Amino acid sequence: MTVRTRFAPSPTGYLHVGGARTALFNWLYARRHGGQFILRIEDTDEKRNTEEAHRVIYEGLRWLGLDWDEGPDTGGPHGPYRQSERSDIYARHLATLEAGGHVYEDGGAIRFRSPRRPVVVDDLICGRIEFDMSNPATHPDMTIRRPDGSWIFHFVNVVDDIEMKLTHVIRGEDHLSNTPKHLELYSALGATPPRFGHIPLILNHEGKKLSKRDGGSSITYFMDEGYAPEAVANYLCLLGWSPGENREKLTMPEIRELFDLEKINRRNAIFDLDKCFWLNGQHLLSMDLDRFLELAFPFVDRAGVDYGSREALAAALAIVKPKVKHLSDVPDWIGFLFREDFACDPEAVEKSLRKPGALDLLVSLGKAFEALDDWTPARVEECLKSTAASLGVKAGELVHPARVAVSGRSVGPGLYEMLCLLGKDRVLSRFAQAPAR
Repeated sequence: MTVRTRFAPSPTGYLHVGGARTALFNWLYARRHGGQFILRIEDTDEKRNTEEAHRVIYEGLRWLGLDWDEGPDTGGPHGPYRQSERSDIYARHLATLEAGGHVYEDGGAIRFRSPRRPVVVDDLICGRIEFDMSNPATHPDMTIRRPDGSWIFHFVNVVDDIEMKLTHVIRGEDHLSNTPKHLELYSALGATPPRFGHIPLILNHEGKKLSKRDGGSSITYFMDEGYAPEAVANYLCLLGWSPGENREKLTMPEIRELFDLEKINRRNAIFDLDKCFWLNGQHLLSMDLDRFLELAFPFVDRAGVDYGSREALAAALAIVKPKVKHLSDVPDWIGFLFREDFACDPEAVEKSLRKPGALDLLVSLGKAFEALDDWTPARVEECLKSTAASLGVKAGELVHPARVAVSGRSVGPGLYEMLCLLGKDRVLSRFAQAPAR
């Protein structure tokens, strides 16, 4: 049996992290077992059915590194993959229910007649759960089509899963109570249901279900703030799943190799933006320079940094990479390397350049640098330290004013690498302009 899973979002205008995690788990399960992953858009709500909302879903999933074997934009043998285009299919299955006496009209709506017997859900994550469906007061007959002819989620969801031949439905635990209703529909339609697995909810720090009002609840937030996609995917996987051995930072190939449903926890997951921020820093620190450049370039480009050439940009990124925590901060980290009218931090200037004797020390360092022929990080460092020794001061007395003079700030990449990247002439020029900072 070929494993077939799906992600079926509604185009609400943004991709919630809960939905993104559901997509990720379905994608991982399909890829782990050599199966197929299907994208289906549940867009029967015409008020929210816009192309912009669809675009946000596609961009968010692709940004996370997810691909799909069938979907609205790729096609496939079980389309269309937008519910708004499948009305004829739903009508055909409604006719099957009508022929079997499973539905009745109620005020213009079509309701499904519950068999009124217990339903057992054999869940891959939650275990065996029996639902008593006998009481119409607590489990009324569900509507499957409204009086205006529009379809209800429960019915079209089941029909689509049957038609698209899904073998596994992995979704949030908030859908667990819907599953017995869905199983009743599968039975009435004479179809074999997929295996269900309900994953724990994602809660905020107050113990409430994560909503769009909570910071970081949208994948767009992470895209705009400059998180690495692999870091966010890594973090989302840890919301309910554990690779074991107290491991936290993992690459996507590692996660694909390790992921399976038996390692999903039953406890609800607490969304911790600080933890995601930490993971992002770890991923940025360990990734190779080419990948870092690929991710940073859109932010550099939008900021209008005149970096000259790709080689010059790569060299700048190489020295700031250990410091960067958000890719959106990259333009600020490298801007001073490519322009002479860079901004200065007044506090840093006051502390390092206005300190009595600081400018005199900087002049002495400039003279020593001017005589230096071998402009490499090692020789620059050696020159600075020997100059400090000859002046009878600690190296830091030269390091701090030198850093502020060339960058305008008291923190940044390694001083010696930064000075070498700027080049001797530009360094000496900035030293000369330090009194005016």
